[in-house]
Amino acid sequence: MSLAHAILASLVEEATSGYELVKDFNERIACYWQASQQQIYRELNRLEEQGWIAGERVIQTDRPNKKLYRITPAGLQALKEWVAQPSDPAAIREELLVKVLAGYLVDPLVIRAEVQRRREYHQARLEHYHQVEEAYFQNLTAAPLPKQFMYRTLRRGIRYEADWVAWCDETLEWLNGTASSATPGTKPEAAADWLATNLG
Repeated sequence: MSLAHAILASLVEEATSGYELVKDFNERIACYWQASQQQIYRELNRLEEQGWIAGERVIQTDRPNKKLYRITPAGLQALKEWVAQPSDPAAIREELLVKVLAGYLVDPLVIRAEVQRRREYHQARLEHYHQVEEAYFQNLTAAPLPKQFMYRTLRRGIRYEADWVAWCDETLEWLNGTASSATPGTKPEAAADWLATNLG
């Protein structure tokens, strides 16, 4: 997947300005695809040059002029072809889990603080997604089909963040118990033996 496909999918239903698209990414798309304002505007320019979207300048008297982008037939066809292709899971590179893997080498307070910090991050995102759910996705049974599909993506984001919070709580509880009595740096060979046996 590329940022281009995320933008094309966002433009299928209606024309949107760059500002509104950035806002939409921040509020409803960030749970599965994150992009900065600069990246989005750069991709809009590229897609327009490619002929997959078209921009129309809108003159406004009471506010600055804006440019509305809409998907073209060529862009819609490219999006359909991409949707029909098999997708691969995203590669996982989670720094926190590597730190937890080697957590026995330091004082448990160090790892506890890092897990707690991550819990606060995911809890904040979870609360944000619930706010988006409350604001945009009421009475879904009567909602248009595109909106119902969009809600499925938000639900994945909610479950992802909730799972992280639950894992952090579980790990903090363990750190407050078993790991609190451990001596930092003891028996690293035990961890190596376990890894060789279970993951080798």
